[in-house]
Amino acid sequence: MSVMVQATSIIDYGVLLHRITLILPEIDCLCEYRKALRGTNRIGKTAGLPERESGRMSTIHLKAAFFSALTMVAGLAFEAQGLELKPYKDQLFAYPGLLEEGEGGAFLTVDYQELRDINKRDEIPERRVRSRYVSLAPRRQQAMETLSLSGRPLDVLRVGEAENARFAVIFVHGRGGDRRLGANDFTFGGNFNRIKNLAVENGGVYYAPSIKTFDGEGVADLSALINEIAAKSPQVQIVVSCASMGSILCWSVAREDKTVGQLAGMMIMGGVSDADYSRSAAYKARLPLFFSHGSNDSVYAADEQKTLFNSLLAKGYPARFVLFQTGSHGTPVRMTDWRDSLNWIFKQ
Repeated sequence: MSVMVQATSIIDYGVLLHRITLILPEIDCLCEYRKALRGTNRIGKTAGLPERESGRMSTIHLKAAFFSALTMVAGLAFEAQGLELKPYKDQLFAYPGLLEEGEGGAFLTVDYQELRDINKRDEIPERRVRSRYVSLAPRRQQAMETLSLSGRPLDVLRVGEAENARFAVIFVHGRGGDRRLGANDFTFGGNFNRIKNLAVENGGVYYAPSIKTFDGEGVADLSALINEIAAKSPQVQIVVSCASMGSILCWSVAREDKTVGQLAGMMIMGGVSDADYSRSAAYKARLPLFFSHGSNDSVYAADEQKTLFNSLLAKGYPARFVLFQTGSHGTPVRMTDWRDSLNWIFKQ
């Protein structure tokens, strides 16, 4: 009973009810086989089996039914624990220091210093991070693929197993980028290498697609990729993270009921704001929304994104904002703590 009560705090009530209906037949089986054990002579005679054989089969079936029921309950207990990514190089990638924490922890101002966070972190500034930030172990599960989705080809980087993933992260690049941006282990302070390792070490999968346009075709490609991931991993929690101009695609798929239903959350890194977000399917579904932005971003002003965040928070919407003090347009891609932000999304 304690398992069931704990599960309801995390699992949707409809899902919980469905799981209970699956367990009930197994409990019925236990009752039937218990009766069978009390009357093996009658069962054996009816089935035309020797008495000893009839009793032996009843015992086997009893054990099988009991194990099946326990397995389902254990599944509930596992889900009740929630998905939490285990640490990976946290001492190197955690936020270097907080200047401000407000709104009950929903708003953070991070101490960002170019001298420390680029020049000292990188062996060659903005081109190659120091080796201690990187592990190339995920390359054993890395592939450059061309998927055929809804009759259209889509080039992607995939890291991790495509099927039965616990979670999936999709990184969407900005203007002029492609999948190679999210594939590079050494640029942006090794942050893409970290998400690769987090995916592989926690049973997840990471995708970096090449989105050719930011119009309807690009939206269709991103939606098709989300559908593909959901089809291959029915229990997956999908997070789509859009950087810079790629945020247009995030805001666009947020309008699609079906796609939103397959998402666990969205991340906007140094992106454009969406003044009409409150009209979207994602807003109605209360899809967790994570923002990260540089205070000195000259492409998309941080104040516009902060205004949207404040309006969401005022309505009790699950949102979080990390502002990198003195950070520029590319700072969120380099400095966003993947593990911290994803774990926040998974807890919502």
